Amino acid sequence: MLGQLLLAASRSGLVRRSVSGFPLTKKVVERFVAGESVEEARVAVERLRDANLAVTIDHLGEETLDAGAAKATAGAYITLLEALRPLGLGARGEVSVKLSAVGQRLDDAMALEHAREICAAAALNGSTVTLDMEDHTTVDSTLAILRKLREDHPATGVAIQAYLFRSEADCRDLSAEGSRVRLVKGAYREPASVAHQGKPEVDKAYVRCLRILMAGKGYPMVATHDDRLIAITELLADRYGRSIGDHEFQMLYGIRTDRQESLAGAGHTVRVYVPYGDDWYGYFMRRLAERPANVAFFLRALGGK
Repeated sequence: MLGQLLLAASRSGLVRRSVSGFPLTKKVVERFVAGESVEEARVAVERLRDANLAVTIDHLGEETLDAGAAKATAGAYITLLEALRPLGLGARGEVSVKLSAVGQRLDDAMALEHAREICAAAALNGSTVTLDMEDHTTVDSTLAILRKLREDHPATGVAIQAYLFRSEADCRDLSAEGSRVRLVKGAYREPASVAHQGKPEVDKAYVRCLRILMAGKGYPMVATHDDRLIAITELLADRYGRSIGDHEFQMLYGIRTDRQESLAGAGHTVRVYVPYGDDWYGYFMRRLAERPANVAFFLRALGGK
């Protein structure tokens, strides 16, 4: 129930204004967001690199209905990638892109063109792009744009949300050699007609999707903080003859940093999802909705503890 309320709040302008007005909100947001500027993001990335962690960087923003804003977001990604180039991160320094931030709500062709520009800039760094997945109404559009991007940038990745009923079929379609898929549980408020609602059902769906990806020939990117799902991933890797280098774990910036470092220390590729920018509200509220511990952290901070 709490998670559903927070997901509803993530799209409320009134709640946004109220939360943004708390003096201590910035302190809490800093746990999950690596600053508002390119320079702050670069500093965070350097720190993670030095801890032997890979990164995927998200310039925060989504659902733009303005062509100028969509173009500006694409430009922000290109500026970010140029700033990261001297770090020599290669494939360990990719970016994540929400297509709705680069024009998907306006026109698929616009979003595709902007995404191509970002992919070309990433290629100059020896890196690539992963498309974030948004609510269920965008899935077909996102996968269609992915197919076109892969014509010139075959390593372009995509996120698949396990809680959607369709996702097992999507994982089968995306499990071919060379395909990069980030498997997440899902962080949007979806109707019962298209998505599993309870945690046990979502967890089971995640494992079913994970099994498909680990049995396939692609490169699974296992996005989870759950020790049980991490253990299942390792069991499936053994079952299907996978080595440490042909899949990776992904975790969010500021969450379970000790686990991130322990997995990296054991030889796994661990990629941290690093968001930055001033349009942090929707992302922040979804992080609170995902884990009760995050809400407790927020409340303790507001209480000055």
